[in-house]
This record gives sequence, C-alpha cells and structure tokens, in this order.
Amino acid sequence: MAKATAIYINLPVKDLDRSRRFWEALGFHFNEEMSDDRALQLVLEEGKIYAMLLSRAFFQTFTDRPVANGNTTQVLLAFDVALRHEVDELISRALANGGRRYTDPKDHGWMYYDSFADPDGHQWEVMHADPSKRK
Repeated sequence: MAKATAIYINLPVKDLDRSRRFWEALGFHFNEEMSDDRALQLVLEEGKIYAMLLSRAFFQTFTDRPVANGNTTQVLLAFDVALRHEVDELISRALANGGRRYTDPKDHGWMYYDSFADPDGHQWEVMHADPSKRK
C-alpha cells in the first residue's frame, strides 16, 4: 500500500511579498531554505503539509496548461485546527489582512468551518471537527 509522508500544494501567486505578509499575519511561517525570489515554502504543519507559493511565471514552467487567474475555482483547500475558536481567530486575521469571505460559516454540531479567499483568490476552509459528536 502506498503512503504519502508529506503533502506539497503548489499555488500560483501574483506577488510573493504580499503573500508572505498575508500568511505571516495569520501566524504561519516559511521555510527560508526552500524559498527564493520565485517561490515561498509556506509551512502549514512542519514535516507534513506545505504550500509552495510560486510566482505565476515560475508556476507556468511546471505545466503545459493555462494557469488559473484567480477568477475561477479549481480547488478548495481545507485544513483542520485543534480548537473551534481557532477557526474564528484565523478567519478574522485573514479578513483583516486582505482575505475575502466567499461563504458563510457552517456549523454541523460535530464540525464547524469557515472560509476565506487569500489575496490571489485561492479558497481556503478552516475547520474544527470532533467526530465523537457526529450523530
């Protein structure tokens, strides 16, 4: 059976400096050893989950298809946080730092999530789930 040991999400961005400021304002950091003037390695969970924020020109070198321009939805990105209030805290920071809400929060009792679009239009969902409360 195959097993992934880490995941790397590659996303095109228009302005690396703006992306850095946005994600740092949310409390995340970057692996500087894997970052340069073409790419930033955003650490979502050390050793497990990373987002490679690539300049649009650099991103294009990895594909022969057109790169989405931020006006369409190609993927929804979601991550889980340990506590419910962390969902609201992250969303508040995202909105205060150039993010945009694209749907209302959802509360299913056992799972709560809210969402934001980052400055490049990538859509992120932040969730907290407690499967023991699922009916």
